[in-house]
Amino acid sequence: MKKYMIEIKWGVLFAVMNLLWMMLEKSMGLHDEFIEKHATYTNLVAIPAIILYVVALLDKRKNDYNGVMTFKQGFISGLIITLVVTLLSPLTQYITSMYITPEYFNNVINYTVENGMLTKEAAEKQFNLNSYIIQGLLFAPVMGIATSLIVALFTQKKPGK
Repeated sequence: MKKYMIEIKWGVLFAVMNLLWMMLEKSMGLHDEFIEKHATYTNLVAIPAIILYVVALLDKRKNDYNGVMTFKQGFISGLIITLVVTLLSPLTQYITSMYITPEYFNNVINYTVENGMLTKEAAEKQFNLNSYIIQGLLFAPVMGIATSLIVALFTQKKPGK
């Protein structure tokens, strides 16, 4: 377990970053007043997410690999971070939905129905806590694997370089 403390630390920090991002979205009105812009601006979370993975792998390279890290070592480290993020995603979604923005599901359901995007039944099926937990459990590993691949390419360092 000690071997993976850096990955666990960064996985937890990623979950905290996600919660802070949700608070930012809510404070900017993207969960109510400007909900029509939410689908666009929520994607900007990729910027701090990628930065976090870069810093995490640089931390791993510096502290566990003495400044030298292969692509494989970086990728495995990224996968472990992704596992932590994935395991925490139901908890972060619950905290988001119950405490940070409990009105979000009603707001997005009303918005999509009023704008003819979905029927009320379809919107209720799509926008609820269980659906978002499942989406998170599927989305986190897919994005984490892709991010780990790319970031491992840029953070690998051979001896003497």
